[in-house]
Amino acid sequence: MSDRDTVLTSTTAPKGISGKSVDPWLLVRCGRESADSAQDESLFALANGTLGVRGGIEEAGSATQGCFLSGVWERTAIEYHERFSGFAKSTDTRIPVADGTRIQLSLGETPVNLEQGEWLDFSRGLDLRHGCLRRSLRWRAPSGVTLEIKAERIVALDTPGLLAIRYVVRSIDYTGPLILESAIDTARDAVEQGADPRMGTRVSGGLQTRDAVAEENLAWIRQQTTHSGIRVVCGQRHALTEGGLNFRDAKFGACGVSQTYVGQLSPGTEIILEKYVAYAWSQPAGSELNTTLLANVDATLQQAVSAGYDSLAQQQTRTLECFWRDTDLAITGDAETELALRLNLFHVYQSISRDDSGSVAAKGLTGEGYEGHYFWDAEAFMLPAMVGLAPELARSMLDYRYRTLDRARLHAREMNHPRGALYPWRTISGDECSAYFPSGSAQYHINAAIAWAIRLYVDASGDEQYLLSHGAEILFETARIWFDVGHFNPRRDGAFCIHEVTGPDEYSALVDNNHYTNRMAQRHLREAAAVADWMVTTHPDKYAALAARIELQSDEATQWLLAAQAMYLPVDARLGIFPQDDGFLDKPRLPAHFIDTQNKQPLLLQLHPLSIYRHQVCKQADVLLALMLAGEQVDNDAKRRNFDYYESVTAHDSTLSASTFAVIAAETGQADKAYQYFLETLRVDLDDLHGNAAHGVHMAAMAGSWLALTWGFGGLRVRDGQPALAPQLPSAWKSYRFGLRWRDAHLRVDVDGDGVLYTLTDGMAMTFLHDGQPQQVHAGQSLRLQHGSPPVSRNPLSRPFKAVIFDLDGVIADTAVVHHAAWQKLAGEIGVPFDDSIGERLKGVDRRGSLDILLEGADRQYTEVEKEALAARKNDYYRQQVERLGPQNLLPGARAAIESVRQAGLKIGLASASRNAPLLLQRLGIAELFDCVVDANLISRSKPDPEIFLAAASALGVAPGECLGVEDAAAGIASIHAAGMVAIGIGHAQALAGADVVLPSVAKFDFGSLAKI
Repeated sequence: MSDRDTVLTSTTAPKGISGKSVDPWLLVRCGRESADSAQDESLFALANGTLGVRGGIEEAGSATQGCFLSGVWERTAIEYHERFSGFAKSTDTRIPVADGTRIQLSLGETPVNLEQGEWLDFSRGLDLRHGCLRRSLRWRAPSGVTLEIKAERIVALDTPGLLAIRYVVRSIDYTGPLILESAIDTARDAVEQGADPRMGTRVSGGLQTRDAVAEENLAWIRQQTTHSGIRVVCGQRHALTEGGLNFRDAKFGACGVSQTYVGQLSPGTEIILEKYVAYAWSQPAGSELNTTLLANVDATLQQAVSAGYDSLAQQQTRTLECFWRDTDLAITGDAETELALRLNLFHVYQSISRDDSGSVAAKGLTGEGYEGHYFWDAEAFMLPAMVGLAPELARSMLDYRYRTLDRARLHAREMNHPRGALYPWRTISGDECSAYFPSGSAQYHINAAIAWAIRLYVDASGDEQYLLSHGAEILFETARIWFDVGHFNPRRDGAFCIHEVTGPDEYSALVDNNHYTNRMAQRHLREAAAVADWMVTTHPDKYAALAARIELQSDEATQWLLAAQAMYLPVDARLGIFPQDDGFLDKPRLPAHFIDTQNKQPLLLQLHPLSIYRHQVCKQADVLLALMLAGEQVDNDAKRRNFDYYESVTAHDSTLSASTFAVIAAETGQADKAYQYFLETLRVDLDDLHGNAAHGVHMAAMAGSWLALTWGFGGLRVRDGQPALAPQLPSAWKSYRFGLRWRDAHLRVDVDGDGVLYTLTDGMAMTFLHDGQPQQVHAGQSLRLQHGSPPVSRNPLSRPFKAVIFDLDGVIADTAVVHHAAWQKLAGEIGVPFDDSIGERLKGVDRRGSLDILLEGADRQYTEVEKEALAARKNDYYRQQVERLGPQNLLPGARAAIESVRQAGLKIGLASASRNAPLLLQRLGIAELFDCVVDANLISRSKPDPEIFLAAASALGVAPGECLGVEDAAAGIASIHAAGMVAIGIGHAQALAGADVVLPSVAKFDFGSLAKI
């Protein structure tokens, strides 16, 4: 076993993909490396929506171990060299509070240093069924004696601010005194920001110790933030087993308070310490008395000690039992995936605030990433995952937004809006905390995400009272803002256009008519108008009172509806896709290696923002997210065209991206891609796919894995206020199951190869759609239904085509080997490495792009003049070989394949990255078969940009959607799809997984038979 391995804990559990037994309720990692892993501290963190405790071990002084309270943050002024009106003045940073997990051992008077001695065995396990963290260490001291240390902890889900630890030391062969020093440690400060803007900040102030007491029964410490004026009391008590430990002393030092206990060990005996830690805190600059905070802490501690650890653990299990019952998750034959899904749901569930004091931060309560801020993805990802499992938590998230509505009104005034409310992009207190407005305050779409979440919550819960008490006021105030950033544009035939905003894709900033923003604003405006009409009709008095309070004019709701109806949502005529914004499609693409390189840094850490903004590149799903959340009126063919195009320009630098791609891939019949994107969002933290799980786990990605399962594979949507499902079964699974709580009922959805079994496990009756058809199931009843039609045709070749556009190298002739030889010769001459993997990357890429790839391995920079000379030299080598080519160099069946297209009466084009394409066709004796030839001399952007295939379609006089492209390289397949065409791959299926159909060779291509494939 390696130093760090995921171990298997149940001898009867099913086998996972690793071939080992996996308990789908227990995440376990073993080995010394795991104990020191900041990533594992995040994965094994416990929380209750208020208190978060990372999963570090009690004895170690890890620099990344920490405890966090959602309500404890520090305010730091933002310094600008040039500050303009409306810029954020300060940022709120959630800071580590006193760490109550610390326990230090001593054998006699000799402190135990675990870094010394030998770790014979170590494991750490997160028990998802019971909500507790357990770990075990068998350790041999330098003196040769051996101890076994076991610890278990819970963060009580039903008691804010309570941590309980059971700590057990067992002697294997040691005889003598054991001393345990149980401490509250105040030494930890907030992490300073380094080169990564996603982590840490320059905190001014922080927590300062104001008072402390350490006595036999109670030890506590009081701290206060310097600027936000939040006071925190942390206290601890212990329970001792009879005949075990005895109190020795208590003390207060520079780094906190501690209580020390002593006992006697002999081989085979053990000593148990139960430790209880509680926190209480004030509001910012709050009026709560210090004595009240201390009294609250001590009351919590005394109740915990009186109940005992076992009782608290049992209550924890009961609380989770309700959640897991509604989740009702099972995946037959894939325990690892089931475990990963359950882990993700557990983290989201435990991180959401239980009241209106907070929401859920991007990293939950598991670390310091993003300063503990709340973002719009709370409503767009976390809330929809929870609304069908724990609707009370969804309500808490919305209650937080209502509590901070006045701050949103103030933010709107700061942004020069005379009325209405604008929620900040990132916040804790309700104030904008982003110092970079182009990708911060410009994200007006957060208003629409909150409005969308309100409608989802009301539909799922039936809680119309929420609209009357909170929701309508949020909807109306936030809807007003759209008329300050948008207008009915006479230059666009009166369409409602929205200007100078940033969508979810932060790699395009300050744009006009961002598609996501416009589509979500349309949904927002319609919803606000509909709720106003509903209130006028059903609750006129309440509507009148609200309208008077916010000075709502009589014609505003009508204007909202008119704007929604006129919303500008254009379709690009050439590509048949929604432009991400007015200028996006006009920009050049980034070189492919910026997006395709494995294990690369995100672009925001490589390039200046302006360099990113000038290119056609997406950080994450943007248009596709709009189609997932508000795309019910868009047909699947259009969704597929948008998927194909935006997939080729998306870097997936945000962990929010993969789940959206998974859902749209499933919806458009791309089962394999859906599953791959599902795995990516599922394991983003387990496998540390973005390299920053140490900063805390990614809540939106974790919630996204549940959305990928239920919305993607399950086809779950809300249609006209009721759930609609269209489940499909991933080929990797035998069956799966999930639960859905809808209003007063709970529906179990079992999916296997034969169909879907719907069972009502709670409630009297439930109406829903299955594959678009109304269904009803009653209490205790099950309903077996067949799978519906595939989301789209499984045979994209059945559409009518008017043209086929072929690539040359590797499809018609194997000139790729000639290119390979020429590049290899040049590489040898200039001393840069060249192997088959580099040769594969050069396929389908033009000469200059190929040279850039080759020079990645160079030990010096080349000037533009030198690069032109190298490209020309390579071309000379290539042309020398081309002169020797003839018809005999056609790949077997190539001529027959082209002629089969001619016989079908279709036009034929060539799209080749080779600047020598016309010469090659002449040498091969097939020039007369082509109606047009587009090569690298006629375009400015190489594959995977769609320019070359679009140019060929234009030259043929055929719409891109009526063309079939044939390619042998992944870049070419991406180029075809980005052009809105169907793609046939020639070669290995694994290398060309993105193609609609893959043929092993061009000899298998016969146009007349394609529709039968």
